[in-house]
Amino acid sequence: MLQAFQSRRVVTPEGIRFAAILVEGEKIKAVVAPDRVPADAVTHDFGDAAILPGLVDSHVHINDPGRSEWEGFETATRAAAAGGYTFLVDMPLNCLPPTTTVAALEAKREAARGRCHVDWAAWGGVVHDNQGDIEALAAAGVAGFKCFLIHPGIDGFTMVTEQQLRAAVPHVARTGLPLLVHAELPGPIDAATETLAGADWRRYSTYLQSRPEEAELAAIRMLLSLCRQNQFRLHIVHLSASSALPELRAARTHGLPVTVETCPHYLHLTSERIEDGATLCKCAPPIRGRETCDRLWQGLRDGVIDLVATDHSPCPPAMKLLDEGNFKTAWGGISSLSVALSVMWTEARARGFDLADVASWMAEEPAKLAGCAEKKGRVTAGHDADFVVFDPDGEFTVTKDCLHYRHPLSPYSGEKLRGVVKATYLRGTPVFKEGEFRGQATGRECRPAVREK
Repeated sequence: MLQAFQSRRVVTPEGIRFAAILVEGEKIKAVVAPDRVPADAVTHDFGDAAILPGLVDSHVHINDPGRSEWEGFETATRAAAAGGYTFLVDMPLNCLPPTTTVAALEAKREAARGRCHVDWAAWGGVVHDNQGDIEALAAAGVAGFKCFLIHPGIDGFTMVTEQQLRAAVPHVARTGLPLLVHAELPGPIDAATETLAGADWRRYSTYLQSRPEEAELAAIRMLLSLCRQNQFRLHIVHLSASSALPELRAARTHGLPVTVETCPHYLHLTSERIEDGATLCKCAPPIRGRETCDRLWQGLRDGVIDLVATDHSPCPPAMKLLDEGNFKTAWGGISSLSVALSVMWTEARARGFDLADVASWMAEEPAKLAGCAEKKGRVTAGHDADFVVFDPDGEFTVTKDCLHYRHPLSPYSGEKLRGVVKATYLRGTPVFKEGEFRGQATGRECRPAVREK
C-alpha cells in the first residue's frame, strides 16, 4: 500500500516545505509536491502541523537487564514514542551485567526482544580491564563505546585512568567506531569537595561548587591530546562547561575527528532557578548558570556542538531523596524522553532557531554518531519511514500523565512548554497518536552498517 503523509511544513534536508512523503512498505519512496501524489495513495493530511524526521536519542540509560525496576525497554521505548523518538541508543552502564562483553550484549538483546516500541542500538563499554573485549564487541554490532574518566556513581562499571584509556584507544581506533567519554577528571572535583566539608548539601550552590568547570576542561584537554596522537573518533557527551568551547572549536578547525553533544537540561534550566533541596535537578556534570547556558546555545549556533541528546537517566523515586534534599547523596540523573522535543523547541524558538535546526540536532546528527544515518534521522528517499507529527504552536503543561516512563518524575513538572507531539510513526506505522499508543512492540535493533576509520 502506498501512503502519502502531507503537511505544509515537512522538514527535509533541503529545508522546510509544503510536501508529501510517499511511503511504500517501511521506506520513504519519495518526497514530492502535493500535486504529485499518485491517485491510488492513501493520503494523511496533517495541515499546518509539521512533520520532522523521527528523533534519535544517542544517550539513554534503559537499565535493562538487571535494573528494569529503574526503567526497562518497554517503558523507555513507550516514553520515547510519546516524545517523537523512533530510535534510542542504550548506554552500557546501570544495567546488569554492564555491556562490556559480547555475552552481556547478548543478554541485553534477549531483554529487548519483543518489548521495544521504537528501534534501538547499544553502546559498548570501555572499563579498566576489558581492552581485549573491545574489538569483539564491535564485531558483534555495538554502535561504539562509552567510558568514564571519573567514578560513574554506581558499582559494576569502572572508570578508566589516563593510562588505562591509552591502552584501550588503539583497539577503539581499529574498529572505526566512536568513543563517547564522560569528560570530568577527579582531581578538580576532589579538591573542590575537600573545601566543602562543612557545607550545607541541601543547597544547590554547594553541589555546583563541588563539580567545577575545570574538571571538564582538564578532561577535554587530555582527550584532545590523546585524539591527536591516535586519530580515533572522539565524542564528548553532555557538555556543560562552555569554557571548553574555544578549544573544541580549534580542534575541529585542525581536523580532529571530535564531535560534541549537550542536553536539554543544560539548555533550558539554569542554576539561578534551582531551589535548594530540588534534587530532581541533580545531574553530572551539573546544570550551570544563565551565562553558561547562553554560551552553549551559541556553541550550537556556531556548529561546535553537533547534537542534543537527553542523557535520560531514571531511578526509583527513593534514590532522589526528595524529602531529604541532599545533593551529595541523591542519585544524579534527569529523565526527559517524552518531553525533550518540547523543552528544546520552547527554547530554540525563543532564540530564533527553526524546526530544521532542531531536526539536525535531535535526529540527523545523532544518527550519524550511531552509524545509522543511511536509514535514520532524515526525511528523504530510501530512509526508514520514521517521522514525528509536531504542532509547533501548541502548548501544554507538564504533568505525570504525559511522561510515560516508569517513574514519572521530572524537573519540568508544572512548566508550560511550546510544541506538542501529535503522532510518531515507526517505519510507516503509527506507534503513538493523539495521546494513545498504537499497535504492538515492533521495535528492532539497528546495527551500524558502515564503519569508516
